[in-house]
Amino acid sequence: MPQVRNNYIDGAWRSAEHFSEGRNPSDTTEVIGRFAMATASDVHDAVAAARKALGDWKETSPQQRFDILDRAADAIARRTQELATLLAREEGKTLPEAVAEVTKAAHTFKYFAGEAVRLAGASLRSVRKGVDVDVRREAVGVVGLITPWNFPFSIPAWKSAPALAYGNCVILKPSELTNAIAWELASILHEAGVPRGVFQMVMGGGDVGSALVADPGVDAISFTGSGAVGGKIAAQAVVRGAKLQLELGGKNPLVIADDADQDKAVDAAVRGAFYSTGQRCTASSRIIVDAVVHDSFVERLVERTAKLRVGHALDATSDIGPLVSAAQLQRVSRYAEAAPYDGAHHAFGGRVLEAPANGHYFEPAIFLDGDMRQSINREEVFGPIVSVFKATDLDDAIRIANATEFGLSAGIFTGSHAKARAFMRASNSGMVMVNLPTVGSDYHVPFGGRGASAYGPKEMGLGAVEFFTQTKTAYIAD
Repeated sequence: MPQVRNNYIDGAWRSAEHFSEGRNPSDTTEVIGRFAMATASDVHDAVAAARKALGDWKETSPQQRFDILDRAADAIARRTQELATLLAREEGKTLPEAVAEVTKAAHTFKYFAGEAVRLAGASLRSVRKGVDVDVRREAVGVVGLITPWNFPFSIPAWKSAPALAYGNCVILKPSELTNAIAWELASILHEAGVPRGVFQMVMGGGDVGSALVADPGVDAISFTGSGAVGGKIAAQAVVRGAKLQLELGGKNPLVIADDADQDKAVDAAVRGAFYSTGQRCTASSRIIVDAVVHDSFVERLVERTAKLRVGHALDATSDIGPLVSAAQLQRVSRYAEAAPYDGAHHAFGGRVLEAPANGHYFEPAIFLDGDMRQSINREEVFGPIVSVFKATDLDDAIRIANATEFGLSAGIFTGSHAKARAFMRASNSGMVMVNLPTVGSDYHVPFGGRGASAYGPKEMGLGAVEFFTQTKTAYIAD
């Protein structure tokens, strides 16, 4: 009998009239669980509970907030293998990738536990005689977190941990595709001693998210997901003055200069484009290769990609798991089928795989003759499809890299410090990687993009302080 998981509202587990069912994308005959579907009334109750709890939680000592987040971090670390196995079963990433995600979540909670006691302000002399100035940071209030399915444990962690550390009350709405692993986070925080109303979770679809965004009792919204949904959220939230943080899509370029270490560059391209089945906003979807090394690089890229094994997420021999759902498989397949009609030259892969059976398996695809007029280069595919461009020189590579409305992550492989720094200066992306894949980030520094990839303050590090707190300036006369 599949486990039933309820919503977490006002310190208690609440059932529902309707339930959804989650299935394993590696084997759709396996049911992961049944999940209570929240209603607008449930969201209203969660917001009311959060507002009731906010005053006491804001005044709670930093030490108490530290203790709760630290206990949560320890619980995640103790249960790493168990949680990673559930994550792999539910979302489809391979077990090693799931272990890395859960480990990062534990580290994130541990880091922001410390930040709870390190939140700093400033004390300054006024320009007026006999007056001092204190600048302090305080919680924003009640925050709604709407999180995606591709990193269903680490993204809720990196939003929830700083929000709680800085004295906010949190209402989490996870993706309906990955409720089980998000439910485990709610359970861990409950066991860690989070007070009633301070952290809550409501499960459901777009109607639940819309109710959360529209509620006037929610002071801030942090969303990670598609640009289309982000635009709808912005239209709802901004009009009523809610603070807003959007992390959206990307069309991330990886430049391969003529002096790059090709073995390392190919490895980074494969990992950045195809691991996690390409379902990362920072995935390397556009590979821009100097003409001098283009042909040899493509030969190596195809050879390496052909050796990748697509299989069950829990199979130790799998390099890549399934796509998350049947809808995602259809979406990615359509892009692969359309690419040749857009002028892209098919070099490898792009097939729906019939084996192993009962899963959403797709063969990684490589297309050549990249052109920014092609849909696979204009739009976020969110799957294991890569387009290779040929650049005449570094200036041409930079031009291609920047020829997109997105600006999340960009990378370059080169043996030249001058070329690396020229690319860093010229890139329009919020994050730049040198001799590294475009994927991967640290929890103690800002994460986020520019242009169509983001709106509002960045996440993590100093970005989290900026979003989850607000300043108050006090003038004190002698």
